[in-house]
Parts: sequence; structure tokens; C-alpha cells
Amino acid sequence: MKFKELGIIAPILRALEDQGYTTPTPIQEKTIPVLLRGKDLLGCAQTGTGKTAAFAIPILQHIYQSKQGYRSKAKIRALVVTPTRELAIQIGESFSAYGRYTGVRNTVIYGGVKQGAQTQALSRGVDILVATPGRLLDLMQQGYISLRDIEFSVLDEADHMLDMGFIHDIRKIIAKLPAKRQSLFFSATMPPAIISLSQKILGNPEKVTIKPGQATAERVKQAVYYVSKKNKTKLLIHLLKTDSIDSTLVFSRTKHGANKIVRLLTNAGINADAIHGNKSQGARQRALGEFKRGHTNVLVATDIAARGIDVEELSLVVNYDLPNVPETYIHRIGRTGRASASGIAISFCDTEEKPYLRDIQRLISQVVPVVKEHPYVPNPLEETVETTQPSRRPQQQHRSRSRSSYSGNPQGRSSYQKSSWNRQ
Repeated sequence: MKFKELGIIAPILRALEDQGYTTPTPIQEKTIPVLLRGKDLLGCAQTGTGKTAAFAIPILQHIYQSKQGYRSKAKIRALVVTPTRELAIQIGESFSAYGRYTGVRNTVIYGGVKQGAQTQALSRGVDILVATPGRLLDLMQQGYISLRDIEFSVLDEADHMLDMGFIHDIRKIIAKLPAKRQSLFFSATMPPAIISLSQKILGNPEKVTIKPGQATAERVKQAVYYVSKKNKTKLLIHLLKTDSIDSTLVFSRTKHGANKIVRLLTNAGINADAIHGNKSQGARQRALGEFKRGHTNVLVATDIAARGIDVEELSLVVNYDLPNVPETYIHRIGRTGRASASGIAISFCDTEEKPYLRDIQRLISQVVPVVKEHPYVPNPLEETVETTQPSRRPQQQHRSRSRSSYSGNPQGRSSYQKSSWNRQ
């Protein structure tokens, strides 16, 4: 099926062609006709499936068609609420790209920066507002934003919105929306709290589900390296220096861990930067921009900060720390398997993370291939000591685990060859 078969108007089709898009992804094919009919929608799909275009295209079309013949100042008719600044910016860029020939105006507001430029954009008039919850409520309280004219509302990445503690903000925003509107609700997972929230927002919605296995896991080439915690950075440096890799996105569980990885990579002569919640918005945007332009080869990110990172032809995703929520793994590896593209994702797994790996494999219904030959294969005996050695304090326990890791000469351990994950 082609986009032109979905009933999309010519100005948007022209913009899609400019972007090189002719064939919709599964979620776009299922969602766009539903939204063009004006129905509410409950979508279960993770980042990387093309869901931004799935809701942006119908909203742009509805607003464009209703504006024909009218020259009045734009008023906010569509609201998209999303959890992070990066994702908000990315959604705004998508609206601009798909709507470039429609004259439909959008702006993005988020916290962490001064509000002046954002309030000026609002004063000029916008049709579509993309916002993070905190800044949206703040500007509403100051009188810069009214939601009384909203005809289309989108709650994106709802599960992460709840994980980040935005549930009360979301309820306040929902209470200000007009009762008569088209509502769209997207979440990667559907736990009871999310289902309950969706029921408060949606009427009788159509449901579209893109299973994680369909969307990502089956087209991303995956591999896992068993390695002690102490040797993870050494293995990462080895892989980055052994293989010709243009761009690598590395996931760290913590902000402190991300900074440490960047410091060690930089000391090893690898151009790297970090993106996480403790960085200013300007620093985060600069780091992301340098990475997208290819000036930085490695970007180390936490899960929340990585929301909205959309890099074409991303070479490799590395799970430096395995996530304890298996659905998060799908989000991460989807960064290198965007839409219908393929990709490569590798994971480092220490002894304590093996239960996480089992949960991930159960979710994706696949056994992730193990790279058995590499310079830092852990010694089974020392691995046992690592998990059983007692300690009196947590800090001592951490140091004991590090000392028990393999510390011999890595160069003589194996016959690891270039691109070992490609041989799996």
C-alpha cells in the first residue's frame, strides 16, 4: 500500500515525497484511516514504529481542510503532550516537515529553558502545540495558553509519562480539555494504570496494536556478551576500536554511569558525549546535534533522555547496562531499527543481569545469540565468587565484585575477530 491510497491530501503527500516516504509503516496504515474518520484511538506501539507520522498526518489534514478560505489568527486546535524535551522537539520537527505545504503552524514548549521565545511564538498564533506537562501547566497558569479551542488531543508515551511521575499533571491537563474533541492515546505497554487513564480520556476508541516482536526485535540483529561489570568499558572500547562504526548509541542505567563511560572513552581517544537529565537543555541539544552530524561518534544516554533521539542510519546500539524492564529493551534496540529498517544491537550482561536477559528473551520470544569469543570472557569460578562473597557494607560489596572480575591479559584470552556480532 502507498500513502496516496490512504486518502491523504496532495500538500501532505508532496511533503512526504520530499522526505522520501512512499509506503506507510504498519501503524500508519492502520491508524491514519481511523483518525481521518474522526474516531478516538488507543495505540500500543513503541518508538521507532512511525507513530508520530501516524497521528501528525491526520491532524494536519483536518486542520488544513477546515482553514481553507479563513485568514483569522491561528488558535491552538491540537495539543500533543509528551514526556521529554527531546521527544517534544522531534515531534515538532515532524509536524513542520509533513505540514510544510499546508500553512499549518506548530510550536514546541518545554521546561529547562527560559520561556520568552516560547511565549512569543504562542502570541503570534499557532494551530498545533507540542508540550511537556510541566511547562504546559505553567504557561496555562500564567495565562499564555488556553485549551478551550482544542479539537485534537494526543497523549504520547503514556507509560513513560507515568514512570516520570506526571500522572497528576496529566489529570490537570485533561480536566481543562473540551469534552468534544478527538483523543489519541499512545503507550508502548498497557499495564492497569495506563488502561485506567486511557478510559478517562477516550470515548469508544478504535484500538491499534503493533507487537514489539513485529516492530523491532525480528529485524534488529542482536547479540549478547557475557562480561564482568569491571570489564564492560574495556570491552566497549575494544569493540569500538576493532570495528569501523560510524555512530553508536550506548545506554547506561544511571546519569553518573553515563558520565563515567564518556570519561573513559574520551581517555581512550574515542569521541563521545553524554545526554541525560542533569545536563542543561542547551548541552543536550548540542550533544545530540553533534551526534546527528557525525562530529561525535558515540552518544551515551539514559533511557529517559534518549526519548526523541531519531538518528538516520544509526550503526549500533549498545546496552551497556541491561534494563530491568524488558519493554525498555525493545525501545532501546528500536533506535537502530527505525520503521522498516534493520539494525544491530549488542548487550553486555554481567552475573547480576542474567535474570533481566531471561525476561527480555521471554518478551521477544527469541534467544539472543551469545558471542562466546571475545577478550573479556569472565572466568566461571571468579564469576561464582563475585555473586557469593559476603561484605559488611554495600560499598565494600561493590569493590569486592570488581576485584573478583577477570583481570588477566585480555589479548591472550581468545581469537576474537572483527565484527563478531555479525557472525552470529
